[in-house]
Amino acid sequence: MTRIVAGFAGSLSLQVPKTGTRPTSDRVREAIFSALDARDAIRGARVLDLFAGSGALGLEAASRGATHVTLVEKNPDAAQVCRGNAQAVAKAAPRYAVPVIEVRGAAVQSYLGSTGSTYDLVFIDPPYDVDDDELLAVLTSLVPRLAPHATVCVERSTRTPEPTMPAGLVVERRKDYGDTALYWVEPD
Repeated sequence: MTRIVAGFAGSLSLQVPKTGTRPTSDRVREAIFSALDARDAIRGARVLDLFAGSGALGLEAASRGATHVTLVEKNPDAAQVCRGNAQAVAKAAPRYAVPVIEVRGAAVQSYLGSTGSTYDLVFIDPPYDVDDDELLAVLTSLVPRLAPHATVCVERSTRTPEPTMPAGLVVERRKDYGDTALYWVEPD
């Protein structure tokens, strides 16, 4: 079961697509959001969740005070699950602080090529079979969409090499949680 860990929607259960996704574990999400809370990187942020799956990362940010969240997921079934989860989180929000939550049923590259928005916080949790070249293309397309103080969290398998960073981005640190490696990336 996947759930929102904290914030106004804390303990809310989220639906998970039946196939094709690999939800981030509660333990890893707790670690991610503990680090983001310590940086004061969530409250008021514009958040982008790429390869959203169930939308758990972006929706966790919404529950903790992000004001605008965009979930990007190309799988139609997963995008529909994201929509349902987004509605449930928005319904749990206090009337005076309902975040804007958008679900874009599109391929990540297509979305990044068409948006003019900039983001403060980005989650990238691609399927493990997405290779380094494809991830590099996503990161390259992301660079002009980042606010100057942005934080990017890239989730990969510990069995894959460190992602190659394009000009404009640097890996600040890596932290492993079992089979999951988190790369904290920021504009250079």
